[in-house]
Amino acid sequence: MKLTTISTQDDDSSTGTEADMGAVRRTRRRTFLAMGTVVVLAAGAGAGAFAFKTGPFAAKPQPTASTFTGATDTVTRGDLKGETSVTGTLRYADAHKLRSAFDGILVQAPTSGTVLTQGNVIYSTGSEYAYLMHGSIPAWRTFEAGMDNGEDILQLETLLRDMGYFDYEPDNHFSWATTSAILKWQKDVGLPQTGTIPLGRMVFVPGDLRVGEVSARVGDRVGIDTELCDVTSTTQVVESNVKLSDQQLAVVDTAVTITLPDATTTTGTITSVGSPVEKSTNSGSGAGGSETKERVIPITISLDDTSATANFQEVSVTVALPSETREDVLSVPVGALLALTPDQFGVEIVESNGTTRKVPVTIGLFAGGRVEVSGDDIAEGTRVVVPQT
Repeated sequence: MKLTTISTQDDDSSTGTEADMGAVRRTRRRTFLAMGTVVVLAAGAGAGAFAFKTGPFAAKPQPTASTFTGATDTVTRGDLKGETSVTGTLRYADAHKLRSAFDGILVQAPTSGTVLTQGNVIYSTGSEYAYLMHGSIPAWRTFEAGMDNGEDILQLETLLRDMGYFDYEPDNHFSWATTSAILKWQKDVGLPQTGTIPLGRMVFVPGDLRVGEVSARVGDRVGIDTELCDVTSTTQVVESNVKLSDQQLAVVDTAVTITLPDATTTTGTITSVGSPVEKSTNSGSGAGGSETKERVIPITISLDDTSATANFQEVSVTVALPSETREDVLSVPVGALLALTPDQFGVEIVESNGTTRKVPVTIGLFAGGRVEVSGDDIAEGTRVVVPQT
């Protein structure tokens, strides 16, 4: 470093005494030392500043807020529909015993698993044959000339007309036209042409029959009212019971969701609601088990899509009955809920800058994997953290 000294006198005009010259020399020496001190102090100050910035006492960088990158969902607005689940049984409807109307040796018997349709022979004993016919009124008397008028005659004439044997407008009177139509039918099926139909010849049922377990076999001797087999309709239904406390859910025409054993779902409609009955439930096993009884309401559910259950015969299913409905509410996935305190739920929201914070919420209806929420910091479209499990 180049240092410059400054004299208080001009060199070319210096005429002072030797003492004066000594004073000048002393002045120059003090000036030099002072300036050297200033330079050293300045250098030291610079070094100190450098050491402060880079040494162990250096200022730590301030942390910056991180952006959340985990799984999120949004607060949505809409309707929530609650459900109550009950256990039911999928089975074929209208199960009952088919009984013989004739005496004799069983010559033709139904086969388990077959479906009987209109006009099929159900069974025969010798020369007596029973035919399946569609109709809602069971045959309860012999059809013959001179019988009293009745709705069963109207049903018979309608059947004969549909099969092409009765040429007039059906009514509830057995006339010569009825006899003529019966004769034509008897001729076609190979029966003696008598013009009358004995009780048991035609078995009227609402639809086709599905044969279940067979009780009597070909060669067995049967009498009137002998059990022949179990039959059902070909229509599957779900039968279930609803607790009395949930009886408001058992309403005809209510749409329900049905979960099948293979975890697939289908839909159905409540078609009938029975009167309260007492149901017994066994708890425990063996001799130590106890039996409890409760009052329930039986319901029957028809299927909207019969093909969905074609691979099942009789199985246990789960029925979801719609319960409470909340309209135009905010909701989040149930997994987004946090327990902020033992008495307070909350959610973790994601701010616009990517940071998160936990806010309290008031919860309402749970439905379909979501829960109704409300709170000062909750609005439609708000992003919430959904922890991954």
